Amino acid sequence: MDNAGKKNSESYKMPFLDWVNKAQAVSVAGAVPYHLLNFESAHGDRSADNMLIQGDNLLALKALLPFYRGRVKCIYIDPPYNTQSAFTHYDDKLEHSQWLSLMHPRLVLLRELLAEQGSVWVSIDDREGHYLKVLMDEVFGRENFSTTFIWQKVDSPNDNKVPITPDHEFLLCYEKRKDSAGFKKKSDNSLLAAYGQVDESGRRYRDRLLKKNGKNSLRADRPTMFYPLEAPDGTSVLPIHDDGREANWAYGEVGVARMRAEGRLIWKKRLKAEGEVWVPYTREFAPEAPERPHPTILLDVKTTRQAKAHQRELLPEAAAFDTVKPEQLLQRILEIATDAGDLVLDSFLGSGTTAAVAHKMGRRYIGIEQGDHAITHCLPRLERVLNGEQGGVSDAVGWESGGGFCFYTLGEPVFDADGGINPAVQFGALAGYLWHFETGLSATHTFDSPLLGVHDDTAVFLLYNGILGDRKPAGGNVLTGPVLAHLDQLLADATPAGTRLPSRKVVYGETTRLGEQRLAEAGVTFRQIPYDIKAR
Repeated sequence: MDNAGKKNSESYKMPFLDWVNKAQAVSVAGAVPYHLLNFESAHGDRSADNMLIQGDNLLALKALLPFYRGRVKCIYIDPPYNTQSAFTHYDDKLEHSQWLSLMHPRLVLLRELLAEQGSVWVSIDDREGHYLKVLMDEVFGRENFSTTFIWQKVDSPNDNKVPITPDHEFLLCYEKRKDSAGFKKKSDNSLLAAYGQVDESGRRYRDRLLKKNGKNSLRADRPTMFYPLEAPDGTSVLPIHDDGREANWAYGEVGVARMRAEGRLIWKKRLKAEGEVWVPYTREFAPEAPERPHPTILLDVKTTRQAKAHQRELLPEAAAFDTVKPEQLLQRILEIATDAGDLVLDSFLGSGTTAAVAHKMGRRYIGIEQGDHAITHCLPRLERVLNGEQGGVSDAVGWESGGGFCFYTLGEPVFDADGGINPAVQFGALAGYLWHFETGLSATHTFDSPLLGVHDDTAVFLLYNGILGDRKPAGGNVLTGPVLAHLDQLLADATPAGTRLPSRKVVYGETTRLGEQRLAEAGVTFRQIPYDIKAR
């Protein structure tokens, strides 16, 4: 085969997808303006580094890019499936090419946010699944495709009168770099994260409610598990649901007697409607060598029916969410793809399942949701998680309560149509954007000095918003000889003793009073705001 024929043959190895207005869709991600994120409220521990954002997810992803580029370990999204159905909370009736144009720029921005050792998981059905696979091959690289996981969403016959019941959905899984995500196999120390306490001997443990909390955990189901226990104050305690129904204990009398003898029956006081009451727990110690089976493509977890039932119990005042996913599905994904403390992102947050599960499993998270259900569903759901909500995966992961998150809305653009800086932008915010533009790195540190940092033998400075106090002219926004001397001193003070000073300086400011020769002698590249601000 000649070279031309060989090249033509190789071109068939990488399929690509074309659709109406694809050229425009491909250019969208780069053209999306940067927006500010407005802080609205803090819930629980504000320092927990968890975010709930209400706003268009394309704009929100671009707003996150300067600060979280390359930092997200796991992305899960459950986008509209384009089923030509009308859902209460989503318009799922997009024409095929519109759907592809919706997905492409969002996938591009998600790829930029994904860590080098990260993975992205996308729920889909077979209406658009095959097209999505080819689209993701193009965006993430076909070589980085991991597998298609299968989830059974229906566990009982239905009456939709179709010849074949579509009772499964799929999750396309890609790594940022092939074989780098470190998916969990047999040895899995991340399981220890569920055992968040340590006793005096150094053993990790978790305390789990002795009372069964499931909706169907009733005395009539297991009558031998309904019996009184003596609390520390001598009172008698029975397994009773909060609504007054008789439930059952998780263990029989013999098992509880053994726990008591081993010191694993733990009593805690809890505040309920009737006042302080004694509640029994069973103490479970972490295994010395935690193991989990190899992940398989069949995700054997709860179904849509059970997920909707959980939502009704959790948010009885909110409208039912048609496309809710079970917490166990997200638990399995995070078990495979993350460790405690990793950052998880969901830009189609829906009713808040991903954020709720990440919170319970000790992961950090960012959830983005455009609709009103960011407030009607996600916000109250996460507040209930903070307060110790015991549905979903709470029992399985040993969740009790605590943590926190901050709620944000999408703010104004950072730059206007002419490239000017929005007056609402403060020094720290602009510094974060410019640090990202100049270095390609995410802005992870606090900016409270004209010296933004050093990268690749280059020191980056910003003169803006009077950061130099009363230094004139223009409150220190202009590069003059004295201002340059001050910047040099800042750099010298920040450079460890015995370390060579960076050979280059990049200074952003309104204007400069120094000529080209003087700047060259000082190793300074001056970038004028706003004209020389260029996004990478």
